[in-house]
Amino acid sequence: MQNTIIEIMNSFGYLGVLLLIALENVFPPIPSEVILLFGGFMTTFTDMNIIGVIIASTLGSLLGAIALYYIGKILNKERLKKIITSKPGKLLRLTPEDIDKADNWFDTKGNKTVFFCRFIPLIRSLISIPAGMSEMPMKKFLVYTIAGSLIWNSVLSIAGSIVGENWTDILAIMDNYSHIIVILLAIIFVIAIIIFYKKRKKINAK
Repeated sequence: MQNTIIEIMNSFGYLGVLLLIALENVFPPIPSEVILLFGGFMTTFTDMNIIGVIIASTLGSLLGAIALYYIGKILNKERLKKIITSKPGKLLRLTPEDIDKADNWFDTKGNKTVFFCRFIPLIRSLISIPAGMSEMPMKKFLVYTIAGSLIWNSVLSIAGSIVGENWTDILAIMDNYSHIIVILLAIIFVIAIIIFYKKRKKINAK
């Protein structure tokens, strides 16, 4: 996949960066680190410049995020409630009240969540879906998405331009960072589920 990304960027320049980052947001397994670091490196031997790479990547991030936002909006709170109250959905042991609580939490914490999640591998893409489901105002969504994406894209693009042909060294560090984050998120997810069901048992026991 890395070689394919590099070939596309070599062939299409800024447009390649924009399209790949947009696709990466919708399909998270595509590594944005490769796109951004190599994009920064390209500024050292092509006519591309760092500002152009940052703008193209941020526009790509925005397009991908908007697509997922509307997917979340289509799969809205009411539809999700219907899913969890159906026979297959009951296996999740969630209630409509749980959906309301999650929605209320996002209403109060959504701005910070959308911003800070832009720095977390995998989550930075998927966070757009609950933002759409909770009907976060589009203006706020755009502001926090652009702000978070701009920082992430700038840091990696500039790093790629500074280290030049050694950009793969930074990529190795980012890979380790991504693996650690995924493991931590998995642990947090498991703990959250355990706590959730323990609370549910206590409530049902009363």
